[in-house]
Amino acid sequence: MSGLVEVEPSAWDDLLARLGCADVYYLREYLEGARLLEAGRPTFLHLPGDGGDVVFPFLLREAPGGRRDAITPYGYGGPVATGHEPPVERFWELYQDWCEANGTLTTVIRFHSLFANQRYAGGGMQLERYADTTGWRLDQPDLFAGMAGSHRTSCRKALREGVSVRISPAPEHISGFVELYEATMRRLAAGDFYVFPQDYWDSLTGPLRERVVLADAVEDGAVVASALCLATQPWLHYHLSAASERGRAVGAANLVLYETAEWARRQGFERFHLGGGVGGKEDSLAAFKRRFDPGGGLEWWLGKAVHDAEAYRELTGRAGDDLSGFFPAYRA
Repeated sequence: MSGLVEVEPSAWDDLLARLGCADVYYLREYLEGARLLEAGRPTFLHLPGDGGDVVFPFLLREAPGGRRDAITPYGYGGPVATGHEPPVERFWELYQDWCEANGTLTTVIRFHSLFANQRYAGGGMQLERYADTTGWRLDQPDLFAGMAGSHRTSCRKALREGVSVRISPAPEHISGFVELYEATMRRLAAGDFYVFPQDYWDSLTGPLRERVVLADAVEDGAVVASALCLATQPWLHYHLSAASERGRAVGAANLVLYETAEWARRQGFERFHLGGGVGGKEDSLAAFKRRFDPGGGLEWWLGKAVHDAEAYRELTGRAGDDLSGFFPAYRA
């Protein structure tokens, strides 16, 4: 068995494709964009084995005291094991060694609900379960009938009001979506994190453009609700959304997701991953998503690990096994 290796960025996407785990949140292009939201260096680790492989992309951030810490990019991530006998236990042993050698103090992993890779957690990682995400199952015989009654009612209302939905794979421009999204964030008084820089939007129409699917709900020529999705077979991810007050009132936010799901089914996708609530909470957003497929719940877990307990204690005054509250505590 070979050791843990850091893969050159230019070779990463081809490796994922060869191993059959090229989900959009793992691609080099996505990490390059996500670094604009949480500054860090995209880092790609690979452990090959005789019966399988383990791959793990993350952002390596600067931390106090000349240290570093690792975090998965905005969305979903964590180590993925492939093959019939992947070297998972060996991976965590070597990852701890890698962290010590590279001055990496902590790791935060937002595990991937569809890979369910929290089951691979090891190396002293503490798991915390958050509210489930919704992975809309697109193999159902009737997607409309499978929705909760309130969602069907909203979709019918939108259609009566003359709302139609257009799907744009690989859109050249998303400026209209950005304008509606920013207005939505202002209305919701969203935190600063959700006010994305222009460079991030540019990444979605640059390196990632072929992975982007934009769905717009249109009434009288005006876009009243939108869903910006990220696509890699067999999964379509609902990444960002926006809706005007009018769009919410006439059910356009419901219709745009239903029509996107129908489009995705025709394209051969197996799941339309709607995600969960804000910050992984069980809130009204999580409930809204669940009603599209009440049986499509997927576990969502957060993982935390300290790789140098003494240094962590010096920085935070906390024991290396006290991972409660905001983590890592030195970033609170």
